[in-house]
Amino acid sequence: MQQLTQKLGSGDMMIQDVPYPQLGKGMVIVKNHYSIISAGTEGSTVVAARKSLIGKAKERPQQVKQVIDTLKKQGPVQTYRAVMKKLDAYSPLGYSCAGEVVEVGEGVTEFEIGDKVACAGAGYANHAEIVSVPVNLCVKLENDANLKDAAYNTLGAISMQGVRQADLRLGESCVVIGLGLLGQLAALILKASGVTVIGIDVSEAAVNQAVENKVVDLGLTRNAAGVEEQILNATKGHGADAVIIAAATSSLDPINFAGAIARKKGKVVVLGAVPTGFDRDPYWYRKELELKMACSYGPGRYDLNYEEKGIDYPLPYVRWTEKRNMEAFQSLMATKRIDIGYLTTHEFEFDNAKDAFDLVVSKSEPFTGIALKYDTSKDISKAKIATSDTTKLGKVNISFIGAGSYAQGNLLPNIPESAEVGRVGVLTNTGTTSKRVAEKFKFQFCATEETDVLDDKTNTVFVATRHDSHGPYVLKSLQANKNVFVEKPLCLLETELEQIIEAQAANKKSVMVGFNRRFSPLTKKLKKAVGNNPMTMIYRINAGAIPKDTWIQDAEIGGGRILGEACHFIDYLTYLNGSLPTKITASALPDANQLNDTLNILIQFENGSSGVVGYYANGSKAMTKEYVEVFSAGMSATLSDFKELKIYGKGKPKKKKLLNQNKGQKEMVEAFVDGLLKDGQAPIPFEEIVAVTKASFKVLESIKRGGEQVDV
Repeated sequence: MQQLTQKLGSGDMMIQDVPYPQLGKGMVIVKNHYSIISAGTEGSTVVAARKSLIGKAKERPQQVKQVIDTLKKQGPVQTYRAVMKKLDAYSPLGYSCAGEVVEVGEGVTEFEIGDKVACAGAGYANHAEIVSVPVNLCVKLENDANLKDAAYNTLGAISMQGVRQADLRLGESCVVIGLGLLGQLAALILKASGVTVIGIDVSEAAVNQAVENKVVDLGLTRNAAGVEEQILNATKGHGADAVIIAAATSSLDPINFAGAIARKKGKVVVLGAVPTGFDRDPYWYRKELELKMACSYGPGRYDLNYEEKGIDYPLPYVRWTEKRNMEAFQSLMATKRIDIGYLTTHEFEFDNAKDAFDLVVSKSEPFTGIALKYDTSKDISKAKIATSDTTKLGKVNISFIGAGSYAQGNLLPNIPESAEVGRVGVLTNTGTTSKRVAEKFKFQFCATEETDVLDDKTNTVFVATRHDSHGPYVLKSLQANKNVFVEKPLCLLETELEQIIEAQAANKKSVMVGFNRRFSPLTKKLKKAVGNNPMTMIYRINAGAIPKDTWIQDAEIGGGRILGEACHFIDYLTYLNGSLPTKITASALPDANQLNDTLNILIQFENGSSGVVGYYANGSKAMTKEYVEVFSAGMSATLSDFKELKIYGKGKPKKKKLLNQNKGQKEMVEAFVDGLLKDGQAPIPFEEIVAVTKASFKVLESIKRGGEQVDV
């Protein structure tokens, strides 16, 4: 299928063939008829992408700071890879579209194939022939719906949420500052609600458009003579009951102007991208004005449970969610209470989408809404897409399932360049990522179907997806008679672990988990120094807080930080002492969200060694992140952030300091591939992987039992 993409680094925009999107649980596949270009949001993205690197840096000071922090902690190589991943990626554009359902995913009951729908969401409702959208970002339309108008779905919901935040009553007044797409849509909704609407814009053309189409009761340019007095007169001397700022500017004028024209105890709603550092006097303080923000489409936005899992808020308690806002907007159009037809000033065939964005950037002629129209007569294939001329295969032939930031920064660059290593296929959730990764790292194709990367060409699968899919993909790979490397954790469920053990025993294929720290050069020196004596170990991790609504904290998707991250450190202590964990005692610091991400884990091992993993989310970022202490047979050692090792014994301490942090990712990938080439064996014994995974589950069990000791 074809999709519009842009590279952030070069600004290059193109329509290209990418794999058909994945159909996940609770999602629908939609064949687009129309999508709408948001001149504000998308226009600024395109303009930024076409700037020089210095220009990009000036626009994104926070991201520049992140780059500097990464450089300090991880060195130039990892920093370069992280930056280039962003700059070279094929970034999808678009977030508002309409079309018809062609497939429905598991658990979907409200949609059927053939339904007309309107869709929303950046990363979902893209400018593409086919899109995959979660059910709560998709609304069903009447069969005779005007799909061009319906494609304004996202923009309509955003405007609707701004109006709801204004909380106006019949007969009250509202000033809309900014008469672009969002402002015009907000004005239409306000008018349909019986509110007196006054429209303001710096553009005379925008004001005239609103007046001519009877969107506003009074339209004024910002620099019109006596603009404040005219608004005061139009509101019978009181000022506006509410002001909705739908402009996009770095100027403080909109927020201060809103303070001047609002009535005492009125409301000001920020709908557009404007600064809010208003002047306290004479208006905001003396009028006791209320400032409110409108969060995108409405309640549910940025909520993983709502948007990705499809868990709705009960209507009696949350009357208007983002989906219900979309439905209300579509109802206004279906019942002719608003007519948005005039907003589409330009329509382009999808093949000419680049011309549409050139218009947005150049502003060579006035425009409001720009629609992209798709050729719906085309048959769209799910076939894999060739990305390399070579069909070369070797002894180890690799395919990737999942290829996000970590894989692109730490796994893919470290696959050995060898005639004995073939690079076969790439499958990810998004076709743009699949295409770019396959091209950059010289794989033969990118794919849509699992069967394409589990075929006879591939004998080794790398799994680098979200945690909830690790277990199922490992199992499918083993059942397809493949060796498998999976990023930690191995799986999230004990039942999955048992299935994996059975599958591995049945076909004897190698299973490797991405426990990279044991492969660090400093770890090798540390292990050699401590020898094989029973030892005591402390591994302190200053992990830092992660918001509770982040996917890794979700028990179903990420497994939480114990299964998702602490397994790393259990493995490390297992490797250092050379025996398997036998008993676990764990206690977590109480927290309101029950995240269990600040805890101590005491581990006892077969050879009598013991270790403590101190995993703390409540510390300062200024402190080193990872610190290891080992005590064994009259010697001691410390390892700080995999950058500095100190070994204490007789005489002067021995020190080894690296120029840059090295957590062993490169060495890990090379060891895995080398092991397969030599004897078909992974460098970590399978029994250790199983024991560490079981121990991770037992940490959760011990916490639930109030810190009781449990057997592994």
